[in-house]
Amino acid sequence: MKISIEEISKEREEEILIRCHEVDDEIYEIINKLENENLIVLGHQKDKVHRIKLSEIYYFEAVDGKVFVYCKDNVFEVKQKLYELEALCKEKNCFRASKSTILNIAKISYINPSISGRFEAVLDNGERTVVSRQYVPVLKKMLGL
Repeated sequence: MKISIEEISKEREEEILIRCHEVDDEIYEIINKLENENLIVLGHQKDKVHRIKLSEIYYFEAVDGKVFVYCKDNVFEVKQKLYELEALCKEKNCFRASKSTILNIAKISYINPSISGRFEAVLDNGERTVVSRQYVPVLKKMLGL
């Protein structure tokens, strides 16, 4: 595979062009990675606003009417509702795991079947979260199971 980079003037719009013989899983993976890097969520923490890339986010959780974003070492509050984040992150490696949680599938180390048809997802940072049984088919589809 040949990779070319062309520097352009600031007046021109940046673009990425992929030329391929066939659009396969590898191409979709590259596109997904590029799109995930571009999505930024604003997180609030101690009177400061932080720009957080979707690729750094482990999961979103709604607690007592507030929505929080969990990263490797930090927790931020976000102003969007969970359903707004779900729409924003659709097709970007995130899925609704329960009524109050949206998980970034790229941050899951492994999953274990649990009781009553639920799954337990263990994240890269060691945290464990439950995938409700009504959302298990979505997880299976995303994992290709």
